[in-house]
Amino acid sequence: MSELKERFEKAAVAVKSLSERPDDNTMLQLYALYKQGSTGDVQGSKPGFFDFVGAAKYEAWEKLAGMSEEDAQKQYIELVTKLGAPL
Repeated sequence: MSELKERFEKAAVAVKSLSERPDDNTMLQLYALYKQGSTGDVQGSKPGFFDFVGAAKYEAWEKLAGMSEEDAQKQYIELVTKLGAPL
């Protein structure tokens, strides 16, 4: 496993230990970067109109289409570090 992938996985665990929950926009950014870094471009169909949370997550991830998994992993690690999670 590459060093970047290891750091990405550690950041995914560390983010759960934050002392305060980030605001909704930051949570969406974390979600989108994690999905892009672990899965790649958005997959599946957009959730229905009444699934507000699902639709917001889908749209946040969709905006990152074309970003490489490595770049998403780096940005995810940077954001988790900025939020103060211990890595």
